[in-house]
Amino acid sequence: MILCCSSHRFRFFGWCVVFAIGVTFHAPTRTLHAADLQQFHTDARGTPTGNAPVVDPWRVITVDPEYGGHWVVAGDVDGNGEVEIVSAQNFNEGDNHFTSAVVAQRLDGSVLWRWGDPKLGRRGLHHDVACQIHDLDRNGVNEVIVAADQQVVILDGPTGEVRQSFPIPKHASDCVAFADLSGRGWPSDVLVKTRYGQIWAYTADGNLLWTAKSPGGYRTSHQALPVDLDGDGRDEILAGYAALDADGSTRWVFEADHERKNAGHADCWRVVRLAGKAEDTRLIMTMCGGNALVMTDGNGSLVWKKTGHHYESVDVGEVRADVPGLEIIVDVDHLRVPERPLCVFDEQGELLGQIVTDYTRHHVLVDWTGDGCDEIGSALPRGLFDGRGKRIVTFAVGPNERPGIMATGELTGDGGDDVLLTTSRDSVYKVYLYTNDIAASEEGREITGTGRNFTLY
Repeated sequence: MILCCSSHRFRFFGWCVVFAIGVTFHAPTRTLHAADLQQFHTDARGTPTGNAPVVDPWRVITVDPEYGGHWVVAGDVDGNGEVEIVSAQNFNEGDNHFTSAVVAQRLDGSVLWRWGDPKLGRRGLHHDVACQIHDLDRNGVNEVIVAADQQVVILDGPTGEVRQSFPIPKHASDCVAFADLSGRGWPSDVLVKTRYGQIWAYTADGNLLWTAKSPGGYRTSHQALPVDLDGDGRDEILAGYAALDADGSTRWVFEADHERKNAGHADCWRVVRLAGKAEDTRLIMTMCGGNALVMTDGNGSLVWKKTGHHYESVDVGEVRADVPGLEIIVDVDHLRVPERPLCVFDEQGELLGQIVTDYTRHHVLVDWTGDGCDEIGSALPRGLFDGRGKRIVTFAVGPNERPGIMATGELTGDGGDDVLLTTSRDSVYKVYLYTNDIAASEEGREITGTGRNFTLY
């Protein structure tokens, strides 16, 4: 029996179990290692060119100009079996944020409901906005949950009415995420945080479970990542350079170099694989200020480290069937020149190649072709690339519109992972939805939208 786990950004990670009984063995096929392969280099700067098919949008929604903004999540909020678009604005002062206005729109662009004060905040962003879609009470209908000014507000999905709110400390509204800290089998606990300093965990009705200031003596990551590291049914929290137990106590602290304090903060964590033993678990993390991409085991011990760049956001998946293990896709930011690479590493930390774009911060993985291997999506070049850097799809947008955020999820219920792309032009924000007809299945799937705990990191 083989257990494997893959974690994609904006998705959930799950277990797959494979049984091998009565297998007939044939002559082995040699699997290439990264060291055997020639690194690819794809130049995807400028206007997309080439012979890749152009995919027209299934739907185009113009974001409400009064209440909407650059932050967009998608999900079925009214229970009608179709995805809706939820957009939010945020107030910013000294890099402290809270959600100030929200709008939910149907696929025809009409407004389902509005909430908040559109005169208070801004439409643009350079961070996660604390606005998520999640069925917090597990009643079968999603809510929209926001971290507003010194309060968490739970909005009714169909109407936008305030179903519940509870107080949180000032500036504890940098983002909002959901975890299962009690072992109920559902992420019904709420995590909020300041920009870099402190995390609070609450029950769904606002009872404080715990708080952790400077976890492990370090700044927090941009989004606290819940993951059950020990298989006890309760989530641990990858909070920064430290992992916290479900009760908020420090489980372990990662140190890149022995007896030397880490620089900066952890940008993001991702799960590569979960295993029965912590030493066999693999996690991947980027270090802001430490200029490193590191892999650890489930105890926070270093497996390998790649240095020299400001690695930012990570996707993990199978993009190369000829390379052992999973692949790691990570962007390089904070460069002075516009050539910014999206790097592809194997699970051992060997570089397979780079996709160079003008700006490559927002990227995803999606099995667009239905062959079991993920394609690499990058927002600004508005395309999908295979594991060798070849462009396989270009997504059509309007003239002179600048793509912003790319996300994936089940948007149509046809059984294939679809793509969401935001654009902007002259302060007009749009959301493009592209349905995946190639990988669609007859059975279809539940509409999940962009999923809970959506993040740009």
